[in-house]
Amino acid sequence: MSHFNKMVSEQLETMEKLLFMQSEIERCQELELELAELQEEAKLESVKEQIIMMKKELHEIQRAFEEQTDEVIRSYQEMKLFA
Repeated sequence: MSHFNKMVSEQLETMEKLLFMQSEIERCQELELELAELQEEAKLESVKEQIIMMKKELHEIQRAFEEQTDEVIRSYQEMKLFA
């Protein structure tokens, strides 16, 4: 597998992680609203902390995805130069 194809494959894996994390955050935010309505303060705090941690992880995944995108673009440009 060429270097370019490998990078694109890795980027797709990162995209899957990013989408999964976004859906998990949305799920937890829905749970957060339900717990707030039920006034389950202890559980609510736990969910809020989990959301904060997942948002940090999501930010790291987004940063990695952006770096991979830059790498893929550079690799593609280099391929075009040497083709």
